[in-house]
Amino acid sequence: MAATLKSVTLQIYIYTGTSGSYSDSDLKFTIQKEIITGQSKIIFEIAELVRDFIDISFNNDYVSNTVWVTTVANLFDETDTVFSFGNPVTNTYLAFDGFGYFEDEINPQGNIYDLITSSNIVLPKDTAGKLPVYAASTGSVVIDSSTTSITDNGNSNQKIQYVTIPANSSTIVVKDSGGTTRKTITVSTECPDKHTPYKVTFVNKHGAFQDLYFFKKSVETFNVTGDESFKRNTVSTSTVTYNTYEGQKERFNVNALSSLQLNTGFIPEDLKEAVEELFISENVFIRFESKTLPIIPKTKSFTHKTSLNDKLINYTVDFDFAFNKINNVR
Repeated sequence: MAATLKSVTLQIYIYTGTSGSYSDSDLKFTIQKEIITGQSKIIFEIAELVRDFIDISFNNDYVSNTVWVTTVANLFDETDTVFSFGNPVTNTYLAFDGFGYFEDEINPQGNIYDLITSSNIVLPKDTAGKLPVYAASTGSVVIDSSTTSITDNGNSNQKIQYVTIPANSSTIVVKDSGGTTRKTITVSTECPDKHTPYKVTFVNKHGAFQDLYFFKKSVETFNVTGDESFKRNTVSTSTVTYNTYEGQKERFNVNALSSLQLNTGFIPEDLKEAVEELFISENVFIRFESKTLPIIPKTKSFTHKTSLNDKLINYTVDFDFAFNKINNVR
């Protein structure tokens, strides 16, 4: 008589390096679940658990934020005895801090060559860019007449590689390891006018850093926060007078939050995908006054624009800097 599945104990190992190179110290979670009556499978949702161990940090450097996840499942029958055949069940995955849309259905894999959704990149004139690619399946990237070979040594720290796009390039062809073209990307060059172009970098749906330039009008503002006051006694007990240069009210806990409104300028229609992913990214940075600073998209409403309806497409996005103007880091 075949054993009947009753419960599963799942061990989750999360680590960096090469696949399978985990040790006991990499065991992060042990989860036990019993089967629901009438069902034949036990399902574990581990994405949110794994995500806590993918640390996103960006200082105008482009690194591979991926981790290996090995799951070891021990199956138990109705007598709480470990299955003797095909047990334990071990699987290893490479985890990205990406996401899928509802329409992508369960466990979407996303792109497995270039790690951007759009087929267009817009860069300032005389400025180089970055293209994220998945090293395990990408064989080469041809930019105009120059070919960059992609090699994969198996380490998690280079699974996402960032190919430099030389300044004033025009066409990128991404090929798989067999030499088959998987995507062609058009690179456009924008000549900056009197407005300073700002580079905003965000973690896109594929879990890679992606740059998006804002070329047109920018407006910087700040709002005062935490502005409180108290009324004090300024009367001198010795002279029974008060000084008119001393106020009765005094402020405290004053701070401010800086904001920045940016405009993309006229961009290709399919870059709306990049703007949409920027809106819902949890990790966004801007290159601002020679520093990389964290920002938060403040604009909550996004309208898809098309060349048919809108002719020329420009997006305006409001951002908050992700820190107080007065330094109160403790």
